Amino acid sequence: MFKISNYFIESSKVINSLGVFEKELIQFTDLILETKNNNNKMLVAGNGGSCADAEHFTGELQCTFKDSSRQPVSAFAITGTAAALTAWGNDFSFHTFFSRQVEAHGNKNDVLVLISTGGGSIEGASSNLVKAAQKAKELNMKIVSFVGKTGGELKNMSDICFHVDNKVTSLIQEAHMSLLHCVCENLEEKFKGGKVE
Repeated sequence: MFKISNYFIESSKVINSLGVFEKELIQFTDLILETKNNNNKMLVAGNGGSCADAEHFTGELQCTFKDSSRQPVSAFAITGTAAALTAWGNDFSFHTFFSRQVEAHGNKNDVLVLISTGGGSIEGASSNLVKAAQKAKELNMKIVSFVGKTGGELKNMSDICFHVDNKVTSLIQEAHMSLLHCVCENLEEKFKGGKVE
């Protein structure tokens, strides 16, 4: 029987475990700053709830998190317009839509951020993200992934990987968003010249 309080207990346990990613959080923050300073950009993608997280994160980077005077970061979700998504999906394949977006918008030293609760497989679920990562490697882009469950293919393809070791999709998504918000906090401290600990 489902018990409401147990859900929040489990969610809190996962969130409380995220301190293990301190090194990766600092690395990712530094990578965003380096990308901005070199006039490169961030491309972000995910499917379903992770697609919403991708768009949420790019909104934080483009606009602001807390400091309204903070400089913007060039970042956008490669989820595409409905016209582009349906054209490519209809004429070719949904599995290659994100790789086509990377081909269209990605350049050397840009960063591709991929969010996936399962981590993707070559031919199965989230293969579109794996194909996007393959294209990013061809273009000498950096890859950062937020994954869960086994970590999938993306875990081993990424320069920086946040692997939330859990099997529950909703808990993984909550953890990913907490990590992304922490990156935003770190970023604003860096912009102000503050010390990130």
